[in-house]
Order: sequence, then structure tokens, then C-alpha cells
Amino acid sequence: MAYVITAPCIGEKFGECVDVCPVDCIDEGEEMFFIDPDICIDCGACQAVCPVEAIYHEEELLPEDNIYLEKAKEFYASR
Repeated sequence: MAYVITAPCIGEKFGECVDVCPVDCIDEGEEMFFIDPDICIDCGACQAVCPVEAIYHEEELLPEDNIYLEKAKEFYASR
């Protein structure tokens, strides 16, 4: 399981999440940040500092936000 960055991050990209991640699993995409679901250790540090409340644990995602988990997987598959 992993944390997922959702729609409120689009266009905002504050970056506090990157600074606190102990395993460096958050990267900046064109419109938003993404969390690598294969590296995330589920610590929640990113969620605690997100100023736009865009980060949720995968198990807490609303059905309409599952697309952001898929976008993160696609982002890291293309790297």
C-alpha cells in the first residue's frame, strides 16, 4: 500500500511533501507531484505537511480518486 497525491495538488506543487519524505519517493511531474507506490513506506510524513490536503492513503481513496494512483503508476513506469 502507498500514499497517493490527488487533484488538489494539480497546479499547486508546493513541495513540502518532497522535503519530509524519508525514502525520497516523491517526484515532480508536469502538473503535480507523484508518490512512487513501490517505494513508499506508508509513514504518512507527506500527508501531515500537505498544505492543500491532497495526500491520502491508498485505502482511503474515494472511487473517483483511484485515477491518481493509476497516474502515479504510469508516471513511474515511464521512467
